[in-house]
Amino acid sequence: MDVSSFPPEFSRDGKPLFTGIEAADIGRYVVFTVRDPLHDFQKPAAEEIADFLEGAHQVADTKMFATYSGTYRGAGVSVCAGGSGAPELELAMVDFLRWTSADTFVRVGTCGALQRAIGVGDIVISSAAVRDEGTSREYVRPTYPAVANYEVVLALVTAAERVGCTHHVGITRSNDAIYVGDGRPAIDYLQEEHRGIPRYWEAARVLNVERETSLLLTLANLFGKRGGSVCTVVDNDLTGSVVGVGAGKRESILVALEAFAILEEWDRRKESLGRRYLSEESIRGGGLPEPEVRST
Repeated sequence: MDVSSFPPEFSRDGKPLFTGIEAADIGRYVVFTVRDPLHDFQKPAAEEIADFLEGAHQVADTKMFATYSGTYRGAGVSVCAGGSGAPELELAMVDFLRWTSADTFVRVGTCGALQRAIGVGDIVISSAAVRDEGTSREYVRPTYPAVANYEVVLALVTAAERVGCTHHVGITRSNDAIYVGDGRPAIDYLQEEHRGIPRYWEAARVLNVERETSLLLTLANLFGKRGGSVCTVVDNDLTGSVVGVGAGKRESILVALEAFAILEEWDRRKESLGRRYLSEESIRGGGLPEPEVRST
């Protein structure tokens, strides 16, 4: 890849400065995760997810981001972990977009539920996201939608069914402030405008809230890649549930990785059939019938 036009301050020794990755080490399918105590990682986050892979090994560690690569049921997978929030994810994701051939990106993390029927430990698969974080707004105007790739969503739903976990599919809200921005007081500070935030989004049928999904989906679409998100619910302020640290962690990881294996199979079938888009026919591996020609 020609990196001559890259800002020199963002590269060192021929590698991207923030992640330190090399294209040859990165799989087609990438998990982005956060060093999140709510996920209850017992090891460094990327390493713990990489334990589910075959041949997993660390390919980069800048002390800001750590990256591991391996395979999962034949799919080449890389896992990158960093800090929380859209600004951190931007740094990592742009490195992957600029320096590698990866084309499918999925966030795995935790979230809070915004619907009363969603319980702690449930899995939420994002079909789209409300762009309430600030980073994506610096890329494109707020009216631009943050939409998950339909192939990734379908693979995640199929994977959730295989894993056998309770899952929900719908819109996610991504924002920046987890206290007042989610309607929680920061020590003794909470304005009246903040108090109704959870119920506002409940009424709008938004399923969950977290901090990275809308940025991932926006960048994936802007750069012609596939994006998705699968998060495990660790609390529900609407029902007053106790925070479930680590709830659904294994399930969220397995859903993402199983989805990559499914996508790998579907992508091979599309390629063999010369198809650009996934359809029922390409999933089955069959061809479309010849169109009937009628004489007039």
